[in-house]
Amino acid sequence: MAKRIDPAAVTAAVERVRDWLTREDAPAPERAAVAEAVRLSARMLAQELPGRSVELRVPPFVAVQAVAGPRHTRGTPPNVVEADPRTWLRIACGLAPLSAAEVSGARAGELAAGLPVLRLG
Repeated sequence: MAKRIDPAAVTAAVERVRDWLTREDAPAPERAAVAEAVRLSARMLAQELPGRSVELRVPPFVAVQAVAGPRHTRGTPPNVVEADPRTWLRIACGLAPLSAAEVSGARAGELAAGLPVLRLG
């Protein structure tokens, strides 16, 4: 069984990149900080919506499967949500809609049931 993601760890990781998410003129944070925020938030979503029907991809940092239903095992999954790291984090924090990502497949939109992963306070 995978290690449980601590919501406090997700919040702390996202707080480290907050300015970059909320201000257009903010400089990009260190790659490691972005990677941690992306990985933890995506894994938190997968934890909240367990399953293997939809794949969330945030290259180059993470790909997770979520949403209960038919399991995907090989090749390109039929239901995919893909976003760059900043777009994903904005979606995960409720600062952008899921439609800001590339969404394909009849069930991909079901990721919205687990969003936002957290809200920046």
